[in-house]
Amino acid sequence: MIAVDAARRVVTGHDNEGKAVVVSDVDAADIQVGGGRRGATLFNLWRTDATPAAIGGPDETVTEQFTLAPPKGGSIFRVVEFPPEDPEALKTIDGKAAFAEIGAADAIVEGARHPFMHRTETIDYAIILTGSITMLLDDSEVEMAAGDVMVQRGTNHAWSNRGSEPCRVAFVLVDAER
Repeated sequence: MIAVDAARRVVTGHDNEGKAVVVSDVDAADIQVGGGRRGATLFNLWRTDATPAAIGGPDETVTEQFTLAPPKGGSIFRVVEFPPEDPEALKTIDGKAAFAEIGAADAIVEGARHPFMHRTETIDYAIILTGSITMLLDDSEVEMAAGDVMVQRGTNHAWSNRGSEPCRVAFVLVDAER
């Protein structure tokens, strides 16, 4: 497995006098490593349970079971580090079993061109932080590199790191409707 640097998370809030302060400055603690994704690391950084979100809510929001999708009406902010893929190993992966580990077996698109092709009822904002990655759609793909941004609107998709270096992507997943 590839060693991964932790994702630092700084959270602001207000003190008893209403002044802006840092209430938390720690490495992400809600981490999902590997599983069926062959070394991918997912860092959940923040979660909201409703829109509009509560500004004065708790100082920690990612204490629930790790899931792919946000709660109904909510959002999830996470960083994922995708290791380079081995095309031969991909042929042996059960995407449904891998996604079951994060409560999303039903999101997998069966018979798709990549074992992790999936679809969620979310609007996803993806920002490529480091490296490069390919976003696969049903019949097309998009090469993306550090600094690129993707808005994914409930489509069948998979992320494929065909390069030789890990790729780190920040995601905000927002619950959505069709």
